[in-house]
Amino acid sequence: MYRESWVEINLDALKFNFNKIKEKSNKDLICVIKANGYGSGDQHIIQTALACGINFFAVSSLDEAIVLRNEGCREKILILGYVNPTDIKICIENKISCTVVSLDWLKDVCRQDTSGLELHLKVDTGMNRIGMKTLEECLEAINLCQMNNIDACGIFTHFACSDVANQEMTKKQYEKFKNIVLNLPHQFKYIHCDNSDALVSFQDNLTNYGRLGISMYGISTYMNDLKPVFSLYSTIACIKEVDAGETISYGATYTTSSKEIIATLPIGYADGWLRKNQDRNVYVDGDFAPIVGRVCMDQCMIRLKEFKPVGTHVELFGSHMPVQEVARDLETIPYEILTNLSERLTRVYIENGEILTEINARLERSKI
Repeated sequence: MYRESWVEINLDALKFNFNKIKEKSNKDLICVIKANGYGSGDQHIIQTALACGINFFAVSSLDEAIVLRNEGCREKILILGYVNPTDIKICIENKISCTVVSLDWLKDVCRQDTSGLELHLKVDTGMNRIGMKTLEECLEAINLCQMNNIDACGIFTHFACSDVANQEMTKKQYEKFKNIVLNLPHQFKYIHCDNSDALVSFQDNLTNYGRLGISMYGISTYMNDLKPVFSLYSTIACIKEVDAGETISYGATYTTSSKEIIATLPIGYADGWLRKNQDRNVYVDGDFAPIVGRVCMDQCMIRLKEFKPVGTHVELFGSHMPVQEVARDLETIPYEILTNLSERLTRVYIENGEILTEINARLERSKI
């Protein structure tokens, strides 16, 4: 690792979370690893999932699915989002399942040779994003699949408010979904509506699979016994005493009120550590320290109570500073924090309490 800022992914915690959620939900799981495993690196997530008996994966797009196939994943893959109908042949050749995002989309697909294609029907029950809204549309979709040698093996919907204690919206969406599924003259192998929070908070007797996403990383509205998987660290690269009345960083937005100890960390907004983190705390050697001055592209500065050696570890989020707290401070959600972490940051994987490997995607590509 040539740059002393990194993301740590604890595979022991990930395995613990997989098993906890499987036990709590009592359903087979589809492991959602879109956006490169929410920024964690999908290959180690896949291997850990397989070790826990999970062998069905979901991604957002065809390119993400092809990456998994190119990296050796031979398990079942479902694309949750839009696929250009002209690329359906690629899906068939690579045994990748697609989502019926609309009836018009399916009609376009059926203009091609669709032998061997696997599809999951998406039912729009309230997100108004993608999917078919009525029973009539779904019936026509089933007929088109039967006439064109397409295996309509799955059907699903997506809850909009499963992270809200009041489950009225979730119940309304579920009842609409259930009514459509039960009135279709078709047996589906995969029926799924639960996302991470619904898996452990909403019980039903219709679905047999659930889609596990953010909670695998220990982030859940309803389960407080999961373990955090992600941590973000940097180190002190430079430290100095600054006189009173001096300014720190771009825009001179911070002025020292007395002599202050200022340390510089080699991490900035190009790494996904956004400028909005100014004035927030990080954790250094048993104490919290504020970020002073604007976060730069590659660096940021913190104020310390006492001198620390260059190389001292700094936790930006982790066991002392949960990513959920960072998200609240920045008025966003953990998903956005995690997926913003750039490839410049080395991913360090922990297994059995020790470093398993370190991967820097940009360095790996440069070897090709």
